[in-house]
Amino acid sequence: MSGKPLKDPLDLLDIASVLTDEEREIQATVARFLADRVRPHIGEWFENAHFARELAPELGKLGVLGMHLEGYGCAGTNAVSYGLACLELEAADSGFRSFVSVQGSLSMFSIWKWGSEEQKQEWLPRLAAGEAIGCFGLTEPDFGSNPSGMRTRAVRDGDDWILNGSKMWITNGGIADVATVWAQTEDGVRGFLVPRGTPGFTTQDIKQKMSLRASITSELYFDNVRLPDSARLPHAQGLRGPLSCLNEARFGILFGAVGAGRDSLQAAIEYADSRVQFDKPISAFQLTQKKLADMTVSLGGAALLAVHLGRLKDQHRIRPEQISVGKLNNVREAIAIARECRTILGANGVSLEYSPLRHANNLESVLTYEGTGEMHTLVVGQAITGQAAFR
Repeated sequence: MSGKPLKDPLDLLDIASVLTDEEREIQATVARFLADRVRPHIGEWFENAHFARELAPELGKLGVLGMHLEGYGCAGTNAVSYGLACLELEAADSGFRSFVSVQGSLSMFSIWKWGSEEQKQEWLPRLAAGEAIGCFGLTEPDFGSNPSGMRTRAVRDGDDWILNGSKMWITNGGIADVATVWAQTEDGVRGFLVPRGTPGFTTQDIKQKMSLRASITSELYFDNVRLPDSARLPHAQGLRGPLSCLNEARFGILFGAVGAGRDSLQAAIEYADSRVQFDKPISAFQLTQKKLADMTVSLGGAALLAVHLGRLKDQHRIRPEQISVGKLNNVREAIAIARECRTILGANGVSLEYSPLRHANNLESVLTYEGTGEMHTLVVGQAITGQAAFR
């Protein structure tokens, strides 16, 4: 007895049934855009380490830039809809989800949450429309998981600030029109908006990457950069400011990882159905079916977790450790799925004609940024035991 394979492995658990009509329509709209504008080119862009900056205004018109924020030209959708957009973006490529996450959840959210009304009016409408691009400078060459040790420093000079230091592994850095930069001051960690072209502010793109190749990753340098006090984010003081932004980005990641896993699994299911060995499709062999069954079950659990956390976020009940659970679990499951799907594809799986190995390579970065798996494990461990084990 034989039948047709599932086109979407998430249909096994009817994941779509737990979504509203509006959420499903937003997801479908984003998927259609990506099918038309990104999927036909993504293999070439990945191979050539090219980010299609010209798509930024189109993403703005689509409404996905800062889509979960209210006002200032933002769409104001619920959290689940934003998560589903991230799912579809990462199903195409993690680089595009990273661009949208950094633009909306890091750059725009930092201004929306911690900025002055003048800063919001100046930047948010342009960033939402994709007319301007933002980045977020927290990580440094020597301080990633421990941002409290950052060396970038801003010192008062009359009514101005003098900023010195550097940031590393900054998505969108080389193309950003404005950078949200976090620095030590005599009053603790503060955030500053540094426009492109400010004297002393330079960037250098990071080359020879094996991951997120269809995305811009850069170093930022600040050499006696003079900023007016109006560049300071007035409502952010201490690490609470940047960490609140990271939680917004992590929320998008826990949905996005499901997209990368789903796309990998779709490729493997389709290939297994068409690839014939020993006179039958390899999907008819027990070992292949075990792989596909295990991955589909894992992916369904990750998707349900993502939607559940989205509902908590929409109810303003989500806690940071719950976001850590989602990021830790879903990225871990997605990268395992992508790697296992590559084995079903055999030698063909190392070609950019198929997505799983590209997703696996991208997810190596996703596993690390916005908090490593180890750090999220310790966050969850502290929530369980009440004991902090970070040092």
